[in-house]
Amino acid sequence: MESRKTIRRDSIRKRIRKIVTGTAERPRLSVFRSNKQIYAQLIDDISGKTLIAASSREQLPMEDAVNKVDKASVVGKVLGERALAAGLTEVVFDRGGYLYHGRVKSLAEGARNAGLKF
Repeated sequence: MESRKTIRRDSIRKRIRKIVTGTAERPRLSVFRSNKQIYAQLIDDISGKTLIAASSREQLPMEDAVNKVDKASVVGKVLGERALAAGLTEVVFDRGGYLYHGRVKSLAEGARNAGLKF
């Protein structure tokens, strides 16, 4: 049985996805947050393919990342650098039904600092 929190997040996620779609020129930056890790992908919804991905499970330079919020910022920065290397500068942000604070906000700001435009 799903919790009320999960059901609420799914309904928010569906409401966002009705509006937000990614293209090859302007992909969707999708965020998934688990209890321990954070994952981000750039998705082209027209072809249904993931273009670029990054997560906190990878071997990233996390030497100054003390907590999960700092790790999310590093993941956003790495994703932004990979996107710029692939020639992508603009994205559409999909927070995945999560509130825009904490780790989700930190990931978005890390991607913006790397040079992505939302």
